[in-house]
Amino acid sequence: MSYTSLEAALLDLEKHGTLVRVKEEVDPHLDMAAIHLRVFEKKGPALLFEKVKGSSYRAASNIFGTNDRCRFLFRHSLPFIKKLIALRRDPLAGLKDPLGYFGTFLSSINALPARRSFSAGGFREIHISELPLIKHWPMDGGAFVTLPQVYSEDPINPGWKHSNLGMYRIQLSGNEYATNEEIGLHYQLHRGIGVHQESAVRHNKPFRVSIFVGGPPSHTVAAVMPLPEGMSELTFAGLLGGRRFRYVNKDGYGISLDADFVITGEVIPGLNKPEGPFGDHLGYYSLMHPFPVLKVHKVYAKEKAIWPFTVVGRPPQEDTGFGNFIHEITGEAIADEIPGLKEVHAVDAAGVHPLLLAKGSERYTPYAPSARPAEILTIANHILGTGQLSLAKFLFITAGDDAPSVRDIPAYFNYLLSRIDFSRDLHFHTQTTIDTLDYSGAGLNAGSKIVLAAYGDPMRTLTNEVPAVFNSLKDFYDPKLILPGIIALRTPSFRNCEEAAHQADLLNQQLKEASLDSVAFIILCDDSSFLSAHLNNFLWTAFTRCNPSHDIYGVNSFQSFKHWGCRGPLIMDARSKPHHAPVLEKDPEVEKRIAPLFEKGGSLFGF
Repeated sequence: MSYTSLEAALLDLEKHGTLVRVKEEVDPHLDMAAIHLRVFEKKGPALLFEKVKGSSYRAASNIFGTNDRCRFLFRHSLPFIKKLIALRRDPLAGLKDPLGYFGTFLSSINALPARRSFSAGGFREIHISELPLIKHWPMDGGAFVTLPQVYSEDPINPGWKHSNLGMYRIQLSGNEYATNEEIGLHYQLHRGIGVHQESAVRHNKPFRVSIFVGGPPSHTVAAVMPLPEGMSELTFAGLLGGRRFRYVNKDGYGISLDADFVITGEVIPGLNKPEGPFGDHLGYYSLMHPFPVLKVHKVYAKEKAIWPFTVVGRPPQEDTGFGNFIHEITGEAIADEIPGLKEVHAVDAAGVHPLLLAKGSERYTPYAPSARPAEILTIANHILGTGQLSLAKFLFITAGDDAPSVRDIPAYFNYLLSRIDFSRDLHFHTQTTIDTLDYSGAGLNAGSKIVLAAYGDPMRTLTNEVPAVFNSLKDFYDPKLILPGIIALRTPSFRNCEEAAHQADLLNQQLKEASLDSVAFIILCDDSSFLSAHLNNFLWTAFTRCNPSHDIYGVNSFQSFKHWGCRGPLIMDARSKPHHAPVLEKDPEVEKRIAPLFEKGGSLFGF
């Protein structure tokens, strides 16, 4: 089935019992987001809000809220897409089985965007203030678009063939933005849109941007799809949706004729205004920082347009579904691009970007079988230079025919930590860039990385209980076992890096003579019971709150030339730091306000 609109997709979900209409009037100020979060947590249906306070337009959320729902929406095109990707990996397959791939070749016509007249869109002009202005978290700076498709073209080589369709944060209201005239764009300069902006500035060309909201679900997925360099997101949208991407150029702006809403405008060179705060996918607020401003040209909406939105926060959230679906489509496509790489997993529970787990090959044996990491170190460098993977702070990598899948996290940690030599296998990258949304570093987009590489025979058997020495430490409390060989310690708060380093040294002094061969990691934290209660708590806390160069210590540590290592367990300081951004927390008053919708007589009774 090829959906011609967002509403067509929602009606299909409703027909199959996976959409509920919210008939009560709902306030877009915090209430809609809170409703979404409660339904998502229960693995509930997609939601269609029929009455949005302050707007004449409907809104929809949780469209991609479960893996099954994602598969359902693309049930007709998914087999074709998988075949197409398989054909890209093995072009000879089409020659070996031409009949089997005949339908694939025919369907590929949908990859070609179709230019139509502007009247085919059925748009009318409106203002930003008429949109459903949804504020998601209490400390957010205003209303944001959370499922935008941001379209830009190369100013020197315009046209869809040299375009970028990405999902970047858009602030519609609040802060210093002139109402209906200005909105904020939050993106990192290494993204496709950043390349276009730099080219426009360098060549003194106007930088025009269009923001599409809504349209067939395939358009939304295309905006987050990590496509090979040179492949247009518009072509992928057509392939995934089974229908050519319809577009037009008006007033110098590219416009999706299938979108429910379109915002066009020009980025003013040198004009930045404060954007944020915003509750983000790491589970914290990203704070207010200067970002480019879009001077609004025109805003369009269809007569019965529907505003899609999601809510991001501590994972898992609906955007987790995007990641799972992309992995299902592409399989191990990244492994195909990096020689020797077998698997890589961006761990969602840790906020995706902070933590990567990888498995590679060890084939560098010109003289004798190697008992130490060699090839996986070159693979690690390749990973950290590849697209979004370059945002990682922690990369664990191992090799071996018996190594477990990177998606079996407990087994993977057990395997790697049994083999790692902390005196040799720690490789730091200091004074480098990290995710703009990660506040564990020394400044905005500034931090460090570490590669932990392990290969060879096991060198320790990891303990399944807390060693007795941890129960008698001074100033370190409540030791808890998280995973085999990983111990959490509640540690007093601190004021600055020097005090934190002093505390780590106190711990080192108390443990340096102890027999700790069975312990790999010691995690300093604010609440050891929280970390040990669930694997996801450990992954989120340890890897979002730690800056490797500043927050990693070791028992019996040493420095030899430029290499740092330790002869005992690694110590990670995963406490909340004074410079960290606030954690996202629900507002109890908002929870009370939305409660009637979930009670008898409410649209969401039963969820």
